[in-house]
Formats: sequence, C-alpha cells, structure tokens
Amino acid sequence: MGSTRRTGRVRRTSRAAAVGVACAAVLAAPTAGSARAATPAPHWAIKDTGAPGVRFRGLAAVDRDTAWLAGTGGTVLRTTDGGAHWRNVSPPGAADLQFRDVEAFDARHAVVLAIGENEASRVYRTEDGGATWTESFRNTDPAAFYDCLAFFDRRHGLAVSDPVDGRFRILSTGDGGRTWQVLPNAGMPAALDGEAGFAASGQCLVTSGPKDAWLATGGGAHARVLHSTDRGLTWTAADTPIPAGDPAKGVFALAFRDRAHGLAVGGDYRADQPSQRAAAATADGGRSWRPAATPPPGYRSGVAWLPHSRAAALAVGPTGTDLTTDGGRTWRTVDTGSYDTVTCTLDRSCWAAGEQGRAARLEG
Repeated sequence: MGSTRRTGRVRRTSRAAAVGVACAAVLAAPTAGSARAATPAPHWAIKDTGAPGVRFRGLAAVDRDTAWLAGTGGTVLRTTDGGAHWRNVSPPGAADLQFRDVEAFDARHAVVLAIGENEASRVYRTEDGGATWTESFRNTDPAAFYDCLAFFDRRHGLAVSDPVDGRFRILSTGDGGRTWQVLPNAGMPAALDGEAGFAASGQCLVTSGPKDAWLATGGGAHARVLHSTDRGLTWTAADTPIPAGDPAKGVFALAFRDRAHGLAVGGDYRADQPSQRAAAATADGGRSWRPAATPPPGYRSGVAWLPHSRAAALAVGPTGTDLTTDGGRTWRTVDTGSYDTVTCTLDRSCWAAGEQGRAARLEG
C-alpha cells in the first residue's frame, strides 16, 4: 500500500487526577454565561521533541512522566520527565526505516514496529531504555506488509500484516517480543478485494484483557473490524458504517475500554476529500457498530478513551481533536492542531503525537 496507509502502570498524583477528571467535564461545559467559562480548559501542551522533521505515528505512554515516540527516519524518542526533555534512543542502522508503532511496558522495556515492503517490516526490542536494541523479527515474505502491533500483557502480543494469500497474517509472541511466530490462517476470514490495514497511528490492532483483540480494515467494499477472543487464532468479521470502497477509506483506529465497549474512527485520509460518518461505536464487542449521530468533521486516525471514564474519549487527526462525552454518539472539536495518534494512561494522563516532530500532553 502507499506510504500514508502504512501508514501501561498506575502512578497517581493529584495533578494527574485533576487533569483526567476535569477533562471531560470542563471541555464539555458551556464556554459562556457561567463561572466555569473562566476556568482554563485542559489543552494540548506541546512538548518540544527536538525532531521537527520527523512524523511520529507511533506513541506509547506509560504514565504522565514516561512516554515513547516512534516515527520516520528510524527515529525513537523517550521522555521520563513529562516531555521536558526527550532522548534519542533510535536503533542503530535504522535511518532508512519507518517506525509506525511502539508498545512500552515501562521506562526500560519497549517494542517498536517498522513498516514497509519485504524486509522493511521489522520488530526491535529494548530492555534498557533504548541504550541497546535487538532485532527480533524481519519479514522475508515479499507479499507481507506489517501495519500494527499490540500486547495483551508484558509477554503476549500480536502484530498484523496486510493479507497474504487472501487472509490477514498474524504474528504472535509469548515472551515479550523476543521471538515471533506466524499463526495459522485457518481461523482468519477471507479478506475482501483490496482490503488492508492502515499504519497511521499504531491503533489498527488493539487488545483488551488477556485474550481479546480487534483489527481495523479499509480499502475493501466494506470497512470492517475483525475480533479474536483467543489471542489471534480465530477471528470473526463485522461491517462498520464508516465508508470504504476506496484504498484511502476505512477504519483507521480502534479503542476498547473493556471487552464490550469500543470506538472506531477513520474516513478518507486524502486532504481534499470529505470524511462523512468518520466514527462508530459498539457495545457488544464489535459484533455490531452504530454510526455517530454527530461524527467528527473530518478524517481521524487515532482514538483513546479518557482514563477511568465510561463515556468520554478523544479522537485526533490532521485537522483537529474531537471529544465525546456520551460514548461516541456525538463528537465536537476541541482543538484544531494536527495529530496522528493519541493515548491515555491509568494515572489520568493523555498524550498525542504527529507530524513535524509534534508531541503533546493534556494539561489544564
């Protein structure tokens, strides 16, 4: 596919709690005619990464202090002071690679995915905060193109490739990313003509709990979400109301707050094309999806539930950030900055990242 398509940790502080609790309430509050209008709303505070030429589509936040970024030019950055300083911990010899996903377990342990044709798709792992890296997987099948990875816990994880021989290919690890195995495809439904994943935000493959995983697709006649309840061995597929039927359209990102409640966002990534019905929600684990009554106004590539919330979430894209406070039924734009990916952590912090070296943390 084209380059655009290839395209956790509790630490509670009073300030972090204030941000998480206030976010949905304050952002959703009226902005005039009340005392609350004078209260500064939580906002994205830009954190200078020192990498203005890099586009960060990979983001893994551990807590309000520690976060990892992965992007173009084989770049991996890490902060342990809330974004005040970023350390370049890129794997050596990776300057020609495009990192599109990163999963971090703490400040020392992380796994990053590089995307691309043939051997450009690789997985690297570090146990010392990026001081050293081990290449744990390199694709040798010219038909495979890996898009996203996700972990259930510190040991068990999956990575997904666009269809090979008519079915999405799944990699599995049971040792924290040290080794990977291609899973049998007998339990994977046939892919639609033109169907693929989008490596736009590291959120085309997500997990919840010890065994449930969901895979987002586009490019085919329908934008689908595939669900596995056994760590990737078998999958079922469901259509979503997000438009598809074109290589640039489909579901780009997913977020599940538990096994039942999930959000899907996407649209058409082309800047000159509208993205109607760019969000949907499920309450039955992805068996059925309902369109947002008031969707985001444009294409969105990342989505995350707000910490400890049953109804509030953020969606991001090149034209802004949107907030829902009713579980994805309605969305409204709260920021117009460009971001590709977003994530929130258990200590009630949220982070976003995107083009031109941009990284931000929600503050207020």
